[in-house]
Amino acid sequence: MALTLVDLRLGQTAIVEDLLGDSIENQRLMHMGIVEGCEIKLVRKAPSGDPIEISLMGYSLSLRQNDARRIVVSS
Repeated sequence: MALTLVDLRLGQTAIVEDLLGDSIENQRLMHMGIVEGCEIKLVRKAPSGDPIEISLMGYSLSLRQNDARRIVVSS
């Protein structure tokens, strides 16, 4: 089973390996800077778990869990 962004612990850093799903959604994620080889850190989760905040390339980004589940990472 592949490790996805939602599987990370708070403060954990990982490298993006792949994006799952259709190309339109993948393009949206790539325009936000989420590309293969990019380093991502899980910064915080909302009390309900959705959304999550990540840090990448010097900025913070909030994502829905549905989007984060599509981002395959390696730690």
